[in-house]
Amino acid sequence: MDFLPIFIDIKNRNCLVVGGGEVATRKISMLLKAGAKITVIAPELDTGLSELLQQGIIIHRAEVFHAGHLDNVVLVIAATDDRSVNQRVSESAKKLGIPVNVVDNPSLCSFIMPSIVDRSPILVAISSSGTSPILARVLRANLETIIPEAYGRLASYAAHFREQVKLRFPHPGKRRIFWEKELQGPFAEMVFAGNDQAAKDYLQNLLHDRADNAPSGEVYLVGAGPGNPDLLTFRAMRLMQQADVVVYDHLVSSPILDMVRRDALRIYAGKERQKHTMSQESINDLLVRLAKEGKRVLRLKGGDPFIFGRGGEEIETLASHGIAFQVVPGITAASGVSSYAGIPLTHRDFAQSCIFVTGHLKDNSVNLDWPALARPNQTIVIYMGLLGLPVICQQLIAHGLPASTAAAIVQQGTTHTQRVLVGSLKTLPGLTASANLTPPTLIIIGEVVKLHHKLAWFESERNLYAEAPTINPKKKQNNS
Repeated sequence: MDFLPIFIDIKNRNCLVVGGGEVATRKISMLLKAGAKITVIAPELDTGLSELLQQGIIIHRAEVFHAGHLDNVVLVIAATDDRSVNQRVSESAKKLGIPVNVVDNPSLCSFIMPSIVDRSPILVAISSSGTSPILARVLRANLETIIPEAYGRLASYAAHFREQVKLRFPHPGKRRIFWEKELQGPFAEMVFAGNDQAAKDYLQNLLHDRADNAPSGEVYLVGAGPGNPDLLTFRAMRLMQQADVVVYDHLVSSPILDMVRRDALRIYAGKERQKHTMSQESINDLLVRLAKEGKRVLRLKGGDPFIFGRGGEEIETLASHGIAFQVVPGITAASGVSSYAGIPLTHRDFAQSCIFVTGHLKDNSVNLDWPALARPNQTIVIYMGLLGLPVICQQLIAHGLPASTAAAIVQQGTTHTQRVLVGSLKTLPGLTASANLTPPTLIIIGEVVKLHHKLAWFESERNLYAEAPTINPKKKQNNS
């Protein structure tokens, strides 16, 4: 190690910052978060520091730095654009044994400022030992995505119950096992879900209960989005890593399933047309049984579980059996696929409303409210309508929409195998049949579809990196 990573307590202690510009402002902001008393040495202050001075938060001395400024100071930061001043600050501080940081000059520093992931009281510091601050910030950004804000509250609650846990489990080994279980189990999940009072009550009851009760399970109803793993929520990714069992649907893409905890039991409960691996009632019963066995069950569903995902039916069953559950929304296909296809669902010039429907065929017909769908100036998004597409287009025309109304169908939207076919109510069924499309698909009908050729950003990106062929059959393929 080039530096010893330590955390210094500077609450209510005197710290000195030399410099009054933008860089100094950033450093002062961090010192204030740590509770420091700050004196700034600079001829003048920028706007942000002037406001802090007016509020009485900092002290300002419009002077040239000299060693006397270091009296009773426990930490110094030099943030001027004058190398000679910075060097003088560094040398003076080092003579007195005061920790000093000179911004962007590691050779003059006795300590360096790391990139911080702040989940107070949890802090994660990342340092490149001054070699590449930007790389440290990149790593910090990655960590920000996997450490929820609620970890700070979780740590605070753990501190609150620390003495009670010591009394309940005098043996350090048993105490460690208790905390390992609860900081990754129901107590933590209640905090992450925002149920703080329930979390405190749960832990309080657990500590007063001397019986060896059977473990309690929980179900996580998680939306996996339209297929692209980058569109998962932070919460979904965390729950995917701690589930004991995953019950997943046909619409959950392989890359997303690969992100589930490796040793979790996988149960396929997909529903493809005319091929139902499990009935909905069987799935409901399975979730109850697994939870009663003490398992943490991940119910992973394509898109959003509450939009044509039958998630409401599943949690109804769980609630009736007293099973704990939480719901994590996912990006539904309508918003995700339309965005990646470059088709806005609403637009001031084309559509002031949007309606979502399913296009299931039953007895070779689609039972929808056709007069409501055939209104002008709205966008229709049809889930699961591939086989019913000819009927859908015929009925919309029959109920008043012009045959020239723009329409599109998107296969495997948001992924790098995405295909977009654009036509009209009259031509789209034929284009689709010729292209031999297979589920999953999404149909979008309305004048907003005309914007695809102008706004198809994802198509351009895929062509740029040569990851897939051009997806619009009306355009000449770009082989450059």
